[in-house]
Amino acid sequence: MIMEAHSLYIHIPFCEKRCSYCDFNTYAGINYLIPAYVDAIIKEIEYYGNFLGHQVPVQTIFFGGGTPSLINREYYQKILDNIHKNFDTSAISEISLEANPGTVNLEYLISLQKIGFNRISFGVQSDHPKYLELMGRIHDYQDSILAVEWAKQAGFENLNIDLIYGIPDQTLNEWKQTLDTIERLKTQHVSLYALGIEEGTPLWSWVKDGLVKAPDDDLAASMYDYSKEFLESKNFYAYEISNFAISDAERDYRCLHNLQYWRNQPYLGIGAGAHGYVNNYRIENKCNVPAYIKSFIPENHKPEIFISPGIENYTRIDTFTEMQETLMVGLRLLQEGISIPKFKKRFKKSPLKVFEREFNELLSNRLVEIDENEIITISPDKIMVSNQVFRYFVN
Repeated sequence: MIMEAHSLYIHIPFCEKRCSYCDFNTYAGINYLIPAYVDAIIKEIEYYGNFLGHQVPVQTIFFGGGTPSLINREYYQKILDNIHKNFDTSAISEISLEANPGTVNLEYLISLQKIGFNRISFGVQSDHPKYLELMGRIHDYQDSILAVEWAKQAGFENLNIDLIYGIPDQTLNEWKQTLDTIERLKTQHVSLYALGIEEGTPLWSWVKDGLVKAPDDDLAASMYDYSKEFLESKNFYAYEISNFAISDAERDYRCLHNLQYWRNQPYLGIGAGAHGYVNNYRIENKCNVPAYIKSFIPENHKPEIFISPGIENYTRIDTFTEMQETLMVGLRLLQEGISIPKFKKRFKKSPLKVFEREFNELLSNRLVEIDENEIITISPDKIMVSNQVFRYFVN
């Protein structure tokens, strides 16, 4: 029996300081809980290993946050050892860590590389001090330069940089300068995100009270268009709406872990607030860190639990919803898109038949196109209005 390969997402919710724009499940001032939290993560991994029979192949592991680079090497060694014990990791291809450039040094990065990490994603966000300050980042651009250099010295050959554009008061010329500066760092992957003003964050309050200007959506669109053109001139290609990778004769540097999401394939979400997709269930863990930890104390277990005591909610995904979700996330892949033959193989039906009305409208409005290989993609000039496409596949 061939078992479908899974990915593991492990959430590290700890931060030295919450950024002004952040609405993720992250917390500052509770780092004293790290030892107990790591123990809880290990127990949750064991629950999934037991539930899935210890034979499930895992192809990627991604530690996100929060600030995963606040966790020391010894804890990561324990977590990875436990993963190897509970899953088939013989064909693992990528182990990634998100890192704040202000929290790493050469010794730390060498230690991570030695225990199996092979990809680092640095949250650089900007090279301008005023925007780093506005966003509440704890690092400066010099930290970013050093972090990338140290990672290369440590032996990492797969590095990503996260950048944020559309920041209040940011000009197009400043953004062009940022891209030019970042490109000189010579990483293999760049992720670009338009700044969102999320309700409940400090930045949302500042905009609401008139202390900070709201981002200019039209300017942000121009920034994206320029970014795509600029990065493609530097041998990157846009394989997903927000993600650009180098591809050469030796290697394609797309993020394999995120491809698992965009192909709507199974992944386990481990840790407080983590989400997963396993056995056709969408799963959401408890967000509160102490509550999550407490769940794994044996006397707190409920008589009947669904896979893991850390789970807060779970929803069964029927076949029609799975088809909708597959189209919605797959169309984010600008070149790979949705293969009609692969969709038929997976669901025994053509997406053009199941969603005949939707695709008739999308094609007539030139929002999507279908090539000679039966690949459906968002039309290149419609990327910035991609949400108009995705809404066709949301109940």
